[in-house]
Amino acid sequence: MTETNPIGLTIRGGVKVYPGTVALKGVDFDLRMGAVNVLVGENGAGKSTLMKIISGVEPLTEGMITLDGNEVTFADKADAARRGIGIVFQELNLFPNLSVADNIFIGREKALAGIHIDRSAQAEGARALMTRLEQDIEPDTPLGNLRIGQQQIVEIAKALAEDARILIFDEPTSALSASEVDVLFRIIRDLKKHGVGIVYISHRLEELIRIGDYITVLRDGQITGTRAMEGVDIAWIVKHMIGSASKEFPRGETVIFGDEVFRSEDVSLPRLGGGYTVDHVSLSVKAGEIVGLYGLMGAGRTEFLECVMAQHPEASGKLFIAGKPVKTTTAAGRIDLGLALIPEDRKRDGLVQIMAIRENLTLSSLWKLARGFHLNLAAEAKAALAFVKSLSIKIGNVEHPVSSLSGGNQQKVVIGKALMTHPKILLMDEPSRGIDIGAKAEVFRTMRRLAAEGLGILFVTSDLEEVLALSDRILVMANGRITGSFPSGSNPADVISATVPAHSRTVP
Repeated sequence: MTETNPIGLTIRGGVKVYPGTVALKGVDFDLRMGAVNVLVGENGAGKSTLMKIISGVEPLTEGMITLDGNEVTFADKADAARRGIGIVFQELNLFPNLSVADNIFIGREKALAGIHIDRSAQAEGARALMTRLEQDIEPDTPLGNLRIGQQQIVEIAKALAEDARILIFDEPTSALSASEVDVLFRIIRDLKKHGVGIVYISHRLEELIRIGDYITVLRDGQITGTRAMEGVDIAWIVKHMIGSASKEFPRGETVIFGDEVFRSEDVSLPRLGGGYTVDHVSLSVKAGEIVGLYGLMGAGRTEFLECVMAQHPEASGKLFIAGKPVKTTTAAGRIDLGLALIPEDRKRDGLVQIMAIRENLTLSSLWKLARGFHLNLAAEAKAALAFVKSLSIKIGNVEHPVSSLSGGNQQKVVIGKALMTHPKILLMDEPSRGIDIGAKAEVFRTMRRLAAEGLGILFVTSDLEEVLALSDRILVMANGRITGSFPSGSNPADVISATVPAHSRTVP
C-alpha cells in the first residue's frame, strides 16, 4: 500500500461458480484509490464477473470482500451504490423511449416534497453533466434519437451522477469517437485527483498502458499478473494473458490450398453520423484455407460478414465467388452462389428454438428437398440424419426441439444447416462463443476437417489463442479497416499491436 494510492477495496479467495462453470478461482484483488486500476484478459477470463461482484450485481460463492478495511456483503447493486460504488456496463443499461435526463436519474429521481419528480432539477443536473462531458446534448432529447456513441456518454453521465468513490468502466470506449475518448480520459484524470478509485476494463491495450496506474491480468478465472503500470508493455500483457501454452488444433496433414474461392474488393458500410463502420475492406480466401479475422469489439468484423451476406443495402464494394462477380443483392441469392454464414448469436439468428433438430438443419436448403410444391419428408429426414452423423451431433431424436441440445451441439446444428447448402466459402462469426472447452475442440476439429476437404473458411474471433492456433493466415481489423496480415505461427504481440491503428489517438 502507498500513502498516495491506499487500498480501498479488496477481494480475498474470491470464487464464483455458475452452473457448469467456475468463473473465478480463488481471486485476490486490490483496488487502489486515486488511481486507475486496469483489468485485462481475453473473453471469458472473468473480468466482467469480477466487476459484477464488486458492484453488487452478483454475490461471491466463496471468499471475502473488504471496503475501507471492513468486511462487507453487498445485497444488490443498490446496496453497493449506497456504499459509493458505481459501474458503467459494457452493455448499455438504458431506456431508449425515455429522455436523457430521465435515463441519468432513473431510480434516483429528484423529487419535489418527496412526491413529484422535479423535472427542472433533473434537466439542470443532466445539462451540467453534459457540459462536464463536453457534449451538446439536450436533457429532454429521447435517448433513442442519439447515436450509439452518445448513448454511451449518457451511460457514463449516469454513473458520474452517483458521485461514486469507486467507479468501474467496463469497455467504455467501444462505441466512442476519438474526441469523446479524449474527454473521457480527462474526466478520469479529474476523478483521480479527487481520490476516486477507477477500475478500467478494455481490450484496447494501448489505452490501458496510457491511462493505467496499476494492472491486473486475468486468465481462465485466475489472476496471472498484477503490478504497477510503470514498465509494462504489450509483450508483458500478452505473456500473462495467454501464458506459454497455447491451444492446439493442428491439421492432420499438410494441405495445399486450391484456387481462390472468395474475394472482396473495397467493401464499405457508411456509419451513421459520418465515416465508415466497414472501411474499404479487401481480402481473399482460397479453397482449403482457414483465414482468421481478428479484432476488438467495434472493429467492424461482424458488419463486414453482414455486408457479404447482403444484410446492408447501403453497403458498397465488389464480391467474387470462384472468380465470378456476385451480382445478386439478396441473402438467398448469395447462398445459392456458395456463401454460408454461421452467425455470432446462434439462438437469435441461427436457430428456431421451438422447431425440431431436423427442421433447423434443413431450413436453408428446403428447395433441394422439395418434390414439386411439396416437401419430401423422407428425403429431409434422411439428409438431416446424414449431417447428424457427419458432424457427430449428440441427439436423442431428430424430432426433438433444438432447444433440448447443449450449446456445443446447437452450434453444430447451425454449422450443419450451412453445410447443407453446399457452400464454397463458410463465414463463421465467433464460432466458439458460449460453448464449453470440449465442444470448442469438436467445432475446431470440424473446421479443420472441412478445410481439408477443400472448403474455404473465413472466421471472426476475438480470442487471440484461437486465431493463432487455427488460422492458416490471420487478418486484423481495427476501426473498420484491415490493419495487418500475418502467417500462421506469428508472434502474438505483433498480432495484438495491429489492433492499434497507425493513426491511433493519443491521450493529451
